[in-house]
Amino acid sequence: MLPLVGDLAPAARRASSLAIVVSGLSLGILVARILSGLLAAYTPGWRNIYWFGLGAQWLVLALLYVGLPDYPSKNPGAAWSYARVLASMLRLAVTEPLLVQAALVAFLLSAVFTSYWTTLSFLLSSPPFGYSNLVIGLFGLIGVVVILAAPVYSRLVIDKVAPLVSAVMGVTLELAGVVVGTFTGSYNVAGPVIQAIAIDLGGQFTQIGNRAAIYSIQPNARNRVNTAYMVFSFAGQLTGTAVGNRLYAQGGWVYSGSCSIAFTGLALVICLARGPRETGWIGWSGGWTIRRDDLPSAEKGSESEGVAVEEALAGTTAAEGDQQSSGRSGKLQAC
Repeated sequence: MLPLVGDLAPAARRASSLAIVVSGLSLGILVARILSGLLAAYTPGWRNIYWFGLGAQWLVLALLYVGLPDYPSKNPGAAWSYARVLASMLRLAVTEPLLVQAALVAFLLSAVFTSYWTTLSFLLSSPPFGYSNLVIGLFGLIGVVVILAAPVYSRLVIDKVAPLVSAVMGVTLELAGVVVGTFTGSYNVAGPVIQAIAIDLGGQFTQIGNRAAIYSIQPNARNRVNTAYMVFSFAGQLTGTAVGNRLYAQGGWVYSGSCSIAFTGLALVICLARGPRETGWIGWSGGWTIRRDDLPSAEKGSESEGVAVEEALAGTTAAEGDQQSSGRSGKLQAC
């Protein structure tokens, strides 16, 4: 779905269009946590969660069949075998600096996301909190409210700045939230709440910026670019779950949170290692300007129109001055 949005949305509105779909994707992950808490609290047996998931998958399949139009292939003349597609994705993952940068950041932030939400259940179910599964599941509502604001932010901010700027803002916000949550969450529930807001909001900003950037790499290969990006993202989720559980078992909330701080800090370093207009692997060639180079012509036109109006007014004033001067000269000659 996301590569299709990248194809259909104009470049000037690609970020805000992607924000809507990415928000739905993240919303599904968080709503699943709320529903799992409800099912665990009010239904007998663990199999009910899987039955619910099966029904939801069939519902999605039906909605796609009914509502998704049929679009022609972007590579109609190419004979793509499955092995060739995989080889192409592997080549993209090692030859495109922008994709590698975005994929590594996605890996690290996905690890932070799953580590937090996995170990949060352990923290809130143990003293001094002792919350039930239902209450722990309702913590997902914090992220739901935050995620709904992402499309508005994208329209007002991300559409006007370079994608890397949005990524840096998101990672910085997430790093601050993880630091606060790690060192206050063991004794105050406000810490995990602040961390949840920062992780969800910062992750949205970063993911939207990264996707808007990578979809400009090869327009005819957006599905393969997206697949390579998502492989890193899912690998990060698996890593975060495994590492977070292991560290929490060894040293508790502070141990797992400290690892998340390190992951987020490394993600910020990767973001800053390569500028928004850099074509190589590392550097900031191309300038430091944060505004996008492909702003809509209407915005650029308004600026040029303003300059043209000022020049026209200056020309009119000069012409009037010349006329007045010539009039005075004529009167003097007549005298």
